[in-house]
Amino acid sequence: MDDGTLVSRWQFAYTVTYHYLFPQITMSLALLLVIFKTIYIRNHDERYNTAARFWGKLFAITFVMGVVTGIPMEFQFGTNWARFSASTGEIIAQTLAMEGAYAFFLESAFLGIFLFGERIFGQTIHWLSAVLVWIGTWASAAFIIATNAWMQHPVGYTTLPNGKLALHDYWSVLFNSWIVAQFLHTMGGAVLTGSFLMAGLGAYYLLANQYVEYARIFVRVGVIVGVIAACLQLFPSGDLEGQQVTQYQPAKLAAMEGLFHSEKGAGIAILGQPNVATQRLDNPLIVPNVLSFLTYRRWGAEVKGLDAVPRNNWPDNIPLTYFVYHIMVGLGTFFIAIMGFGALLLWRRRLFRTRWMLWILMLATPFPFIANTAGWLTTEVGRQPWIVFGLQRTAVGSSSNVSSGNVLFTLIGLAGMYIALGLLYVLLVMRELGHGPEVEASTPNLATGLAEF
Repeated sequence: MDDGTLVSRWQFAYTVTYHYLFPQITMSLALLLVIFKTIYIRNHDERYNTAARFWGKLFAITFVMGVVTGIPMEFQFGTNWARFSASTGEIIAQTLAMEGAYAFFLESAFLGIFLFGERIFGQTIHWLSAVLVWIGTWASAAFIIATNAWMQHPVGYTTLPNGKLALHDYWSVLFNSWIVAQFLHTMGGAVLTGSFLMAGLGAYYLLANQYVEYARIFVRVGVIVGVIAACLQLFPSGDLEGQQVTQYQPAKLAAMEGLFHSEKGAGIAILGQPNVATQRLDNPLIVPNVLSFLTYRRWGAEVKGLDAVPRNNWPDNIPLTYFVYHIMVGLGTFFIAIMGFGALLLWRRRLFRTRWMLWILMLATPFPFIANTAGWLTTEVGRQPWIVFGLQRTAVGSSSNVSSGNVLFTLIGLAGMYIALGLLYVLLVMRELGHGPEVEASTPNLATGLAEF
């Protein structure tokens, strides 16, 4: 792989990893806003409406950051990955265009109504705007995931004489079998992020004895939604993801598990360090037969190792694939334990006064971000050396006339810009958290604002 391609991979990895810090928050808060508004509509408890306004502001700030940090990725398709775009553009442009034309505009338009239209349109329309923001946010994710799913499992295409790929069956692309598990697992991970964020903030307020009534609502909703999402990440979404990786990308599965040699009754590696030079797992802690059962539902089934795949089709960074996968799974296990125990304490009416558990909820807030990042690294690094699995190698997808120096220069510039934006985001969010939810009791009046203008 040439230097230009390698640095282009660094740049895209940096920008997409940084960008995804924000969509996972908005995708989860969109659902949580609907929950708050629904409870308010049913029970007429003003605290839930105030909570919806408070988190709506945080949603808006995060939404803007997601838009700004996502724009550079679009340009990279043309600047850094021209050969990939030229050969597959007729296919991936469909889903990416639909994301922008339909889902993004639905989300952004009704976000404006949610933020400024409550007094003008009334509570029913305000609730409906929250629902449509949620639908738009999750539809946006669905179209992006459909694009990635095609790169993982290409369908609905034909190869032209000049080597380019043409769209043959639009509906096959849009309803790719790979999408379902990936969408469920991605959205479950996002909901976990929002749940821990909400429960963690509520725990902080309780520990600081601030906004206690709202803090209890945040912890209660965060823990209940979080325990459901954490369990669903294990089954069915995580199981479905594992099944399709086993079927279509056995090299990725072998790299994830550090399985260098095909094995009947394969065990699952809890600990160990993959040694590519010796093709073994050093210092392993393995539970026998479990991997065979999880992948094929038979304790003695044979699981393909890396030796069953040509060496030039192995993931190009097996240790990274292995470690990020285990980080994701390990954290996911802890999430089930944390939220499960939190739910138990909530059910026993002891959670709000159990300070050590509140400390755990607060300190655990950053870890879903790490788990989601590790999950996407597993997906993308494990797909290598393919940019479109089985069809186009990453090495021939980059721009041939862009030097590594050019890409590195823009990478440094983007890094500086993203750091500045991140600091601004932290300042804005801290300002809102410092004000707390009670200052949101009066809603913005768009009619008054327009009259003054």
